[in-house]
Amino acid sequence: MSQSTQHPSRISARIGSIAESATLAVDARAKALKAEGRPVIGFGAGEPDFPTPDYVVAAAVAACQDPVNHRYSPAGGLPALKQAVVDKTLRDSGYAVEPANVLITNGGKQAVYNTFAALLDPGDEVVLPTPYWTTYPEAIRLAGGVPVEVFAGADQGYLVTVDQLEAARTARTKVLLFCSPSNPTGAVYPPEQVEAIGRWALEHGIWVVTDEIYEHLLYDGAQAPSMPVVVPELADTCVVLNGVAKTYAMTGWRVGWMIGPKDVVKAATNLQSHATSNVANVSQRAAVAALQGSLEAVDEMRVAFDRRRRTMVSMLNEIDGLHCPTPQGAFYAYPSVEGLLGRTIRGRTPQTSAELAALILDEVEVAVVPGEAFGPSGYLRLSYALGDNDLAEGVGRIQQLLGEAR
Repeated sequence: MSQSTQHPSRISARIGSIAESATLAVDARAKALKAEGRPVIGFGAGEPDFPTPDYVVAAAVAACQDPVNHRYSPAGGLPALKQAVVDKTLRDSGYAVEPANVLITNGGKQAVYNTFAALLDPGDEVVLPTPYWTTYPEAIRLAGGVPVEVFAGADQGYLVTVDQLEAARTARTKVLLFCSPSNPTGAVYPPEQVEAIGRWALEHGIWVVTDEIYEHLLYDGAQAPSMPVVVPELADTCVVLNGVAKTYAMTGWRVGWMIGPKDVVKAATNLQSHATSNVANVSQRAAVAALQGSLEAVDEMRVAFDRRRRTMVSMLNEIDGLHCPTPQGAFYAYPSVEGLLGRTIRGRTPQTSAELAALILDEVEVAVVPGEAFGPSGYLRLSYALGDNDLAEGVGRIQQLLGEAR
């Protein structure tokens, strides 16, 4: 078909406006370069470098051999997995829910999208603490909502205040997105701040969508209580998002869930019944085994992540012009690089963190994600969910390169 006869808008405006996942794009480029034989070290992807625990894999193998798993199952999730989520939520968070409050989703991302699709009408505003995970604003916009960014920088430890949230509130505010421990910053809200934010939302009739996917990855004695536990009155206007991906090194298995009021969960289940139907049964059976098992695997991972965290933060803070707060959760460091922008490095003068990230990849073959993926420019995200040797080598290359800044 010639260009002149093509419809001017082949892709809908709604879908055409979606930005590619910056984190997955960086990871894909790093893997492509490695496939070419380049010695690329990637700090882009947020996934543990550990294998899924053996007993979880064994449960999946057994599930493959059972013909019951070869057929359709309920769109909202296997009853056994819903009950496992109920039991796990009470065990780990002290939050008592019922299976009717649970929807099993194709990974955490579908839980995010389903929730916003169920809650938002066109023009509804979602207060979005920033830096944010790159998928949040896209899911909000897809659901017809308007993300309202509330920024907290390194000087605040990346933690927004109630005063900032109140300043962003309007008559159109319907939802607050809350994520602690945070992707991308690793920041963890102390319990008293979690309660203050929950009370603020309750006072103003604002829904809270709280993402707890990193709940078990905490360091230095940090605590990350579930908001509807700290503020029980919030339960009827709160949706909790979670999944097995980070806790059990199961990013590829694609099992997440949302926990919320029964009417919201029923609406989101109706949506999922038309969009994807049930999550793959084998993955669901594996998730049951994970949730019913011990937390020994995550304890082992946390020890390694803690060691890598301290190494990375120490090495990054040795770089002149870079400031990296110490993250207390997840597996990310989020240094400010504003002091490096505008300085010349190997004949190039990056003015944005995106340009600096490109320079780092081009010159020393290290992949990092620029702050533009998560909010304002001036920052980089580095995951420390990779081997100790690669971590030290990669940050060492960055140290050497940025040490040349003039």
